[in-house]
Amino acid sequence: MAKERPFWESKTLSEMTREEWDSLCDGCGRCCLNKLIDDDDRIQTTAVACKLLDLESCQCKDFANRWHYVPDCIRFTPENLEENLPWLPESCAYRLLHEGYDIPEWHPLVTGDPNSVHEAGFSVRGLAVSELEWPDPEEWHQLIIVTEEETDA
Repeated sequence: MAKERPFWESKTLSEMTREEWDSLCDGCGRCCLNKLIDDDDRIQTTAVACKLLDLESCQCKDFANRWHYVPDCIRFTPENLEENLPWLPESCAYRLLHEGYDIPEWHPLVTGDPNSVHEAGFSVRGLAVSELEWPDPEEWHQLIIVTEEETDA
């Protein structure tokens, strides 16, 4: 008897239930890092995290009410994913599936362990500082994270 394929392999992003969609988030916290746009309109990711990001768990401290505190927080949906892809890290399951790739072997959906993203080194745990500690956006350029694609160029 053939084993049933996981939902992320058998459904498109728009066919997923809300629960399935939400479970694609690996809990890395990378989308919660503040971004800067340089003079060439390239998005640069800083190591300065949203004030609501718990830097240990890499989860939002008040996900349900985050727009009250962070009005420009983006809720990624199948409908707005294409326009918001540049804000997502290359390791993000939403981005990978949208681009036709599989989710990584360290993803909690694959491993069954929510800590696997941290153990694999793909979360911001130990990397980021809170914008509450580094409040001046004019200084965030000092904490730009160099990505693999930038080092390949």
